[in-house]
Amino acid sequence: MANTGFKVLLALMCVGGAWTAAQENEPRIHVNVDLVQLNVAVTDSKGDYITGLRPQDFAITEDGIKEKIATFAEGNEPARRVIDMAPEDNKLSAQADAGAATSGGGAPPTLGSMVAGANVFILFDTSNYMYRGFVFAQDAIADFVRSLETADKIAFYSYSRDLSRASALTPDRSQVLRGVRTTVAGDDAALYNCLLLTVKDAARFTGRKVVVVFSNGPDNSSMVPPEDVAELAQSTGIPIYMISTQLARLEPVSTAVFERMAAATGGKAYFAKNWRDEKAAFASIRNDLAHLYALSYYPQANPNRGWRFINVKLVGDRLKKYNIRTRNGYRPQQTQSFAGIAPVSPQEAQPK
Repeated sequence: MANTGFKVLLALMCVGGAWTAAQENEPRIHVNVDLVQLNVAVTDSKGDYITGLRPQDFAITEDGIKEKIATFAEGNEPARRVIDMAPEDNKLSAQADAGAATSGGGAPPTLGSMVAGANVFILFDTSNYMYRGFVFAQDAIADFVRSLETADKIAFYSYSRDLSRASALTPDRSQVLRGVRTTVAGDDAALYNCLLLTVKDAARFTGRKVVVVFSNGPDNSSMVPPEDVAELAQSTGIPIYMISTQLARLEPVSTAVFERMAAATGGKAYFAKNWRDEKAAFASIRNDLAHLYALSYYPQANPNRGWRFINVKLVGDRLKKYNIRTRNGYRPQQTQSFAGIAPVSPQEAQPK
């Protein structure tokens, strides 16, 4: 009888061990949404920028859920952490963020660096569409690079059928300019393939990122649809600015795609008739970057693992007449992990 009891106990231990092993090998799905960052442009009916707004002038909802602004900055100013004042005051105040962690689940140490300045990724069309205006385009891009005095770092890429990373992200403007001057004309244009790779590169870095594309014509050899590029840029919070020439204007499909992609990500699309228009477009982008409001928030509990819609509004009757431009949503990035493997910490996770 004692021997039988031992066999039963041994069987239970084996079954329990097998169940535990299976449980440990079962993948767990984690949705990483630690900090959602928004670049918001506010303009009047004439397209002029509205400056001097405060955190309490903005209201953000995600899938209809009201969100609380965590950080705020205007233009090139340093990020400020937004805190609630006393309940009877019912106002929001911005406090300078020194980047230090606070007790009780406060902001991570990298918060200040995550929203200060901007990293600019420039993608230049060197396909056979660009032969005629190649030198003028290089001049316009070089002037743009020199004018980005407040950008943290700049990367310069070029593309035809393949992507060339002529200058990795760097604060050294001379290195970027060398990359611009050493570009040569190529063959077919795989814009969306190369733009997807550029967005993926930009998404690896924390902080404010923008991608500026100079294209002289339509895409004729990509395997990636533009919708996939736009969704990734939206989900990673990267505005795309498109500058193209009249060649793209002659193809309605490319024109519509460029405009939709820029609008969906919070950027803008420009169509230049000549090299003067190209320089004016770069100047407009530089001006836009200097007037954007940078807002961020930690999302409230939301069971939606698919596309989440973001809505940003201005609060108060006097501000409702102004226009807002920003991305309209994102898809949380899902990752798999196994028992015994620690998930990514909030400090290590990329902002969305």
